[in-house]
Amino acid sequence: MASREACGRRASVPGVSECRSSVRGVTSTAVIQPSFADLGRPLSQVTFCVVDLETTGSTGDDTITEFGAVKVRGGEVLGEFQTLVNPNTHIPALVAVLTGITDQLVADAPRLPEVLPSFLEFAAGCVLVAHNAGFDTGFLKRACAAHGYPWPNPEVLDTVALARQVLLRDEVPNVKLGTLAAHFHASTEPNHRALSDARATVDVLHGLLERVGNLGCDSLEDLLEFTRKVSPERRAKRGLAKGVPNAPGVYQFVADLLGADGLLRRQVLYVGKSRNLRRRVASYFTAAETRPRIDEMVRIATGVETVVCRTPLEADVLELRLIAAHSPRYNRRSKYPERQVWLKLTREPFPRLSIVKAVADDDALYFGPFRRRLAAEQAMLALYDAFPIRQCTTRLSPRRATSPCALAGMERCCAPCELAVTPEQYAELTDRVRHCLTSDVRPLVRGVEPRLRRLVLAERFEDAAVLTDRLEGFSRAALRHHRLASLAGCPQIVAAYRTDPGWEIHVIRYGRLAAAALARPGEVPQRVARDAVAVAEWVAQPPGPAPAAIVEETERIADWLERPGVRLIELEGEWSWPLRIGPAASVQIRIGA
Repeated sequence: MASREACGRRASVPGVSECRSSVRGVTSTAVIQPSFADLGRPLSQVTFCVVDLETTGSTGDDTITEFGAVKVRGGEVLGEFQTLVNPNTHIPALVAVLTGITDQLVADAPRLPEVLPSFLEFAAGCVLVAHNAGFDTGFLKRACAAHGYPWPNPEVLDTVALARQVLLRDEVPNVKLGTLAAHFHASTEPNHRALSDARATVDVLHGLLERVGNLGCDSLEDLLEFTRKVSPERRAKRGLAKGVPNAPGVYQFVADLLGADGLLRRQVLYVGKSRNLRRRVASYFTAAETRPRIDEMVRIATGVETVVCRTPLEADVLELRLIAAHSPRYNRRSKYPERQVWLKLTREPFPRLSIVKAVADDDALYFGPFRRRLAAEQAMLALYDAFPIRQCTTRLSPRRATSPCALAGMERCCAPCELAVTPEQYAELTDRVRHCLTSDVRPLVRGVEPRLRRLVLAERFEDAAVLTDRLEGFSRAALRHHRLASLAGCPQIVAAYRTDPGWEIHVIRYGRLAAAALARPGEVPQRVARDAVAVAEWVAQPPGPAPAAIVEETERIADWLERPGVRLIELEGEWSWPLRIGPAASVQIRIGA
């Protein structure tokens, strides 16, 4: 046996501590200088161990008959490793003819347990390279497992996979080692002996590296991506990630597309967020991204724009705002926040329930919002089940009677149309509805109880389940309504939450994120909070219970405020909601015999 071997820092303003107002549009921020580790490992500094094994042709233990390996870095050979191995079994005649390795040749060779530790030491810290690497690494893994050595799990480069991605079919008819060695004019001709084949693979590797270098691949990470099944169109776009900062924030894929007027216009294709923008954007050009629509998006994109954010909540909010502003065609979620609806109790002599698209400044009572119209309809039906208010849309007069509908005969409506009740009596009924919407859901449950009991006693369980689902849906809607309305009614909330980077500080006005700041260790959080308030966005008071932001933004803010450990620095208004709302306020209905 023979062997031979030869950060970046971000600038900050004293006293302000990187606070930034959350204003409309994309605000440019200072880019964090990436460290050398973020740039990837240059190929010129990577040590490769090119290995080839000869075997008896079986897959059992001790079937390796020869090791051959060459260690190279930057085009220079650092060492070679070669040895025959006694497989402790008969070598088939066909294998002996192909390789020239016979039983007599390996009779005095060391056994695999003696060779394996030497090879593992020779290849330690290297990127393992092989032609059809799955074959060679499979034998090495089984050998380590059989003889009690932990597999070092090195990064593996397969020259077969790399050649298939780099070379065209009109250049080489196949990717066999002999074919590639001839194509790249290798100095050693492969002859099915381990060291010769390893030397030929080194020349093939260098030829492939020269080809990928012309394509802008200069790091090990980029090289490994070439061995995966990534479309050439997507791989060609990986340069878009080169200038992306290594920081948390929001990214946008954009493209210059022809408009209806024949002019090029910038369009936002996709918006996302990440704690590490560079790593996330780079993943879109690798085999890790498997979504067909994203593959199409990357091929269309002509650029990537990023915004560095101070806190995760700021990134969440900015992502939602950009999606709402641009409605990117490749973002499936949150594209249509305007489709949410509200349940309205009108203001007229005989009020009624109505489903509307927005809250108006008309002193009416609004309840919601609901993500789907069907959910609003189910909540309205739950109220109809408990309270006999009118369901017609006709404007009624308190003095002139009109013909009643069928609901009056079914006792499902108090029939104000035929003046069966006075405006005062009807007002008492609508006050109960208003109380249920604003303070306590229990009257709704108690109002449905008699009908639900009758259905259960009649064994009409499917109809009873419909009523129960309506009650549960209404209770969830009530909790969501009051959770949002409480934030929408607060002119200002300043809160802080401690994390490893420092204190996350947010200024919330009428349910909208007006500013975000980060007080790093050694800085006074109260002072940073005052600076954040000073530069915070001005927010107008919204009408009714609707927040000043899109509903999803206010929900993200509520999630953050309700986290254990969040501390209130300043609270203007009343941030609370009624006790008797939500599923926990439901009343258990007992059915008697």
